[in-house]
Amino acid sequence: MHERDKVLVVRAELAHDVVESSAFGVVQKPLSTFERLYNMGAVRKTAIVLLLAIIWEAAGRYLHNDLLFPTFSAAVEALLHSLINGSLVIKIWASLKVLLMGYGLGILAAAIFTAIGISSRIGNDLLETLTAMFNPLPAIALLPIALIWFGLGNGSLVFVLVHSVLWAVALNTHSGFMAVSTTLRMVGKNYGLRGFPYVAKILVPAAFPSILTGLKIGWAFAWRTLIASELVFGVSSGSGGLGWYIYENKNQLEIPSVFAGLLTVILIGLAVENLVFRTLENSTVRKWGMQS
Repeated sequence: MHERDKVLVVRAELAHDVVESSAFGVVQKPLSTFERLYNMGAVRKTAIVLLLAIIWEAAGRYLHNDLLFPTFSAAVEALLHSLINGSLVIKIWASLKVLLMGYGLGILAAAIFTAIGISSRIGNDLLETLTAMFNPLPAIALLPIALIWFGLGNGSLVFVLVHSVLWAVALNTHSGFMAVSTTLRMVGKNYGLRGFPYVAKILVPAAFPSILTGLKIGWAFAWRTLIASELVFGVSSGSGGLGWYIYENKNQLEIPSVFAGLLTVILIGLAVENLVFRTLENSTVRKWGMQS
């Protein structure tokens, strides 16, 4: 086709009217009330707890023997009675006070050992060797030695709690530090980070999921070790904790109160897991996109 045969075509301008999104109909089907509730983790967990409570109540009514297995309602009644008269509150405070002391010292000792472990090859070998030696050793097995060294008191409890927390937290923290990628380490060093700033700004955030796991495991070990220790040698410095409360009521055949003590141990564990660690997890690793 020659240049003179070309025809210039001018198209009419197109004009479009703005249409409201509602005119397109339903884009996404709204969730029903059941679906919205099912998507909430707290609701699902609460339903599981309620189901377990119903099974407990049914089993207790079926056996019909409070000395063997009291009902859930009987345990709750004993729990409320002990809370109202204040006896259980004193036991809870006695246990939590010792637990916080041992847990805090255990975390501090784990931080020191981890710092030694990442400082050199000798430190790494030392931490791995000590962890392999003492982590499998049950803390309750050290209780007789603790009684000889520290006597019948809080010192013995704190000693076994530190042992429960130290190795779990140190092992997970050290593993998390070792898993930090070389690229991330090099980025920190290229920015001139050394020593504590390097650990605080590079290693700790990158390894925080492992650190948080260690803190959870250390808490669980410390909590059950404390209750077991109080059950073994009872009163500590003139006032026993939850373990002693359970032991006392067992001797008096107050079995509903025994189960009330066990229920208290479970409720405190659930509260710490879902209020403390879950909040910490949501504000750190989930917020950072390190967990889905």
